[in-house]
Amino acid sequence: MEQIHRVQIAAPVRGWGQTTRPDAWWLQPLVVFLGLSTAIGYMTWAAFQGEFYHFGPYLSPLYSPELLGGSPHSLFGPQPAWWPGFLPFSPAFLILWAPAGFRVTCYYYRGAYYKAFWADPPSCAVGEPRSTFLGENSFPLIVQNIHRYFMYLALLFLVFLTYDVWNALWFEDAATGVVSFGIGVGTLVLALNVVLLGSYSFGCHSLRHLVGGRHDRIAGLAIQRSCYDCVSGFNRRHMLYAWMSLAWVTFSDVYVRLCAMGIWTDFRLV
Repeated sequence: MEQIHRVQIAAPVRGWGQTTRPDAWWLQPLVVFLGLSTAIGYMTWAAFQGEFYHFGPYLSPLYSPELLGGSPHSLFGPQPAWWPGFLPFSPAFLILWAPAGFRVTCYYYRGAYYKAFWADPPSCAVGEPRSTFLGENSFPLIVQNIHRYFMYLALLFLVFLTYDVWNALWFEDAATGVVSFGIGVGTLVLALNVVLLGSYSFGCHSLRHLVGGRHDRIAGLAIQRSCYDCVSGFNRRHMLYAWMSLAWVTFSDVYVRLCAMGIWTDFRLV
């Protein structure tokens, strides 16, 4: 019988950024770095403002749901008296941790910002700055496994944001106080925000497993398989919806803010 000899070939050890790739591999992580840095920077600034986040029937999605605050949209009244005076207060502080946690632990975003911010690795077949790989099995990255629970909160937030769109259909006449149905540009802005956030959230990998998965296979019930296929349809464009929803939720706050500041005019369409 012919004897088979196995030869082990050691993979080349690359230094940080070393690669044989001829393409501009650094371009994608650079764009991701600039895009996420811009969004995070703006949203952090907007959250600390604590003003100009509502205009008429419109409420900025960065402040929704407004649990405590000074606008008519507040669910439980104004800033509480027990809030420490030496700490800045903003309604956004009470809720932004939930959608932020959903995106930070998102499977797509994890792969994106690991490359862009930590160079872990910078890109496929490109040398990284560390020689050991611990994965997500130790602190702090093991916390990423709570993504499913942030998903539950994200779906709940969609309910509140949808309710905000409903409120954005009713305008009060400043002279008479009469409330009537209408559609403004801001109504469409907030409605599209819900559509894009919904497309992103309903494409979540965890949601797909939740509605149609078993431990090691797809569930057998026809309705579960249909739900699985539906979520998979959104999931195929998960990266696209992740970026579109991030950009649009940022723009939605910009729109409401500039209208509240009197810089932009909200035109009524109906």
